[in-house]
Amino acid sequence: MIDLRSDTVTLPTAAMREAMTRAALGDDVYGEDPTVNRLQRMAAEIVGKEAALFVPSGTMANLAAILTHCGRGTKALLGDQAHTYVYEAGGAAALGGVVMTPIRNLDGGALDLGQLREELERPPDAHFAPPGMVALENTHNLRAGAAVEVSHCAAVAELARARRLPVHLDGARIFNAAIALETTAREIAAHADTVSFCLSKGLACPVGSLLCGSREFIARAHRMRKLLGGGMRQAGVIAAAGIVALETMVDRLAEDHRNARALAEGFGLVAGINLWPVKRRTNMVVFEVDGDAAGAAKFAAALKDRGVLIGARGTTAFRAVTHHGIERADVDRAVAAAAEAAGEAFAG
Repeated sequence: MIDLRSDTVTLPTAAMREAMTRAALGDDVYGEDPTVNRLQRMAAEIVGKEAALFVPSGTMANLAAILTHCGRGTKALLGDQAHTYVYEAGGAAALGGVVMTPIRNLDGGALDLGQLREELERPPDAHFAPPGMVALENTHNLRAGAAVEVSHCAAVAELARARRLPVHLDGARIFNAAIALETTAREIAAHADTVSFCLSKGLACPVGSLLCGSREFIARAHRMRKLLGGGMRQAGVIAAAGIVALETMVDRLAEDHRNARALAEGFGLVAGINLWPVKRRTNMVVFEVDGDAAGAAKFAAALKDRGVLIGARGTTAFRAVTHHGIERADVDRAVAAAAEAAGEAFAG
């Protein structure tokens, strides 16, 4: 089965499994796990921050960041298509009383700067919740994995800092963004006060994310991790895989991007498949299919019958994601299967 639903279906490499069995361990709640501590130092250095905190998931990393930045009744300004706003269960509102305030995302994943400026320039008034932070996402999941230009991140940071507001970057796939933008994760993260990134997507770890920022911020976020139930004990068992990932798996993401481009080119030639345009494609291909929901479901089922899995993104929209374990031959097979499935689903 060629599984293109997400890069979260990756499996740890042999080197990761070996490192996990040999990891030096301690109690991370006491700050005594040497492998976790090493991973946190590596993560902070890579994105140019003072400190980092190892957490189970990207959702927890973003939630801990928002709860640390924002008091109850303050606003988190973020994209209306942001993963944190759409896919993270409303955690900041439910658990922290934070008012999640959406700003329009443009096609390439950037925030509408005019709307953001208007929201930030709203005069203080007892009727309105005051702003507490601004959040960015890069790459942008719901904008077909697009890499958002560093210049836009800088523009958002300038608006936020003029009002002394912190900026958080959901950098779940920040290394994909860096490759697509021909820059570094450090350069992208430079325009944010805090940044989260995932180990469990294209980097192929079984679990884990990092939240990075100043030492003072991470000390406060540590309490939030505890409050959220994210305090782990001998977590070096999984942190060891993260060390291997940061040492060996970042550069190979370029292969996923090449495969995604080939997949997009192939799908683009199939009648009935309409690609979402992306200026700087990373490892995602999002497309609509002709017809209605029934036809789309028939297409996905026909593709599955031919050994290819894709993820639904709406009634007639789908996502295919390349990742570790997907080779160019798999891409060619997926394109051929899509042509056959389209012929079956859309015939007549």
